[in-house]
Amino acid sequence: MTIFKTDRLEIKEMKEADLPFFIELMSAPEIIDPIPAPKRTEEEIIALFNGFIDYPTNPLIKEKIIWGIHEKGKDEMIGLCGFLTNDEDQREIGYRFRKKYWGVGYATEVTKNLIAYCFNDLELSTLTADVNTENLKSVKVLEKFFKPVREFYNERDQSLDRRYILEKADWLKQ
Repeated sequence: MTIFKTDRLEIKEMKEADLPFFIELMSAPEIIDPIPAPKRTEEEIIALFNGFIDYPTNPLIKEKIIWGIHEKGKDEMIGLCGFLTNDEDQREIGYRFRKKYWGVGYATEVTKNLIAYCFNDLELSTLTADVNTENLKSVKVLEKFFKPVREFYNERDQSLDRRYILEKADWLKQ
């Protein structure tokens, strides 16, 4: 099922055929290291995938929901996006792309449209996003839309992260 579309992308619920791309997105060092994210075994990644493909009718009833990103008209999943609940019980957006799709503006495009989906369709009033401060490309994307509120040491990922926030009222002014 399609969740929303952008000019060049289609965000969809993941299906079994997306598993090989999901494994790459969750394990390739060039993708995981800048985040950083914990290293997982293939069995752990498959278990995560199986949990994510059980989509509820209302995405807000889950703490974490992940969708596949596809170029319009193509079956191959090129990235992931979704939202989760952070340590302060706020909704947080996130995304990641396979390396061969970096540098073409997809991160900005999906972030802008994911924000719009969360505010307009899900009727959220506030969104956050956390990023490793050394992940400069994602910092640049988030600063187009969000304002930084604090930096903190992320114990789990062992990185210095920055939290960003965006209120719906501020989004409507942009």
